[in-house]
Amino acid sequence: MNDSKTPRRRSLLKGAVVAAGAVSAPMIAKAQTGPISMRWQSTWPAKDIFHEFALDYAKKVNDMTGGDLKIEVLPAGSVVPAFSLLEAVSKGTLDGGHGVLGYHYGKQNALALWNSGPAFGMDANMLLAWHKYGGGAELLSKLYGSIGMNVQSFLYGPMATQPLGWFKKPITKSADFKGLKFRTNGLAIDMFTAMGAAVNALPGGEIVPAMDRGLLDGAEFNNASSDRILGFPDVSKVCMLQSFHQCSETFEIMFNKTKYDALPAKMKAVIAGATEAASADMSWKAIDRYSQDYVELQTKDKVKFYKTPDTVLQDQLKLWSEIIEKKSAENPMFKEILESQRVFAMRAVKWDQDTNVNRRMAVNHFFGAKKA
Repeated sequence: MNDSKTPRRRSLLKGAVVAAGAVSAPMIAKAQTGPISMRWQSTWPAKDIFHEFALDYAKKVNDMTGGDLKIEVLPAGSVVPAFSLLEAVSKGTLDGGHGVLGYHYGKQNALALWNSGPAFGMDANMLLAWHKYGGGAELLSKLYGSIGMNVQSFLYGPMATQPLGWFKKPITKSADFKGLKFRTNGLAIDMFTAMGAAVNALPGGEIVPAMDRGLLDGAEFNNASSDRILGFPDVSKVCMLQSFHQCSETFEIMFNKTKYDALPAKMKAVIAGATEAASADMSWKAIDRYSQDYVELQTKDKVKFYKTPDTVLQDQLKLWSEIIEKKSAENPMFKEILESQRVFAMRAVKWDQDTNVNRRMAVNHFFGAKKA
């Protein structure tokens, strides 16, 4: 060995190590950038069970990604008003949000076909089936693209049939709506307007204060828990159950599409799975909580519940047929979405009605009045 060459060889080796380190350093730094953080907003007041559902969704995603994605959800109004969520997410002011499609009604009325009306007899879970397997998701993406919204939407969380609403006295006929100052949203605006009501589409947190000040004579929001938490029993003791105006509604999860598209494929797969898991958990929690609050509304808050008369329900269906015919003639996308729902419902609803036993008989058998 020539010792005179050893220092030079060592110098070259040292240089090679430094060079290799320089090349690999960015890769190491990239792997150590930490979790992806997202700031979201819901369209619900902090105290509403719907905001709790939004927090539940975020926790499920955060947990299932192992903390690689951290979603923080703020209540309505924290960054933008409830009805401005879509634009805020699209522009990137917010990274995502939790709400319902009916709140975007003013941007394109066809969006409300995912939350309003009888959906050809489908319940909310069947509507989700149409959305995933019947072409609904593709139509929603196309619809958002047509109005320039940069969002990635996921639907989840089938809702129970919503009450007709809260009133000063029971509704006995459709004519009772004439001149009534009433709150609703989505295409239900068109339905109740056709029934003669003067409709005001307020977000959830503003409804009870408006009723308290006499700005509304009646209103609907959603369910026993939300209605109780938001204070409806403080301004009304009459609630009418069952209606076709929103009997097939689901929640919507929105990501800013640019930020969603930048996520790793594995994380997107986890989000999809977490959304379906959250959907099931939300529906189970709703059954538990809504049924408890339904009892307490009657026992503690002294609310009287009445079934909406069949004549009113029949009038809703007739008016709905007129509304969708008119809007289909005006809006090609509306017509395309409606026809997709109709084709899916034609077979799904028949299967459902033919297959599933009517539970009323069992309920009457086990919990009906006992004979002396």
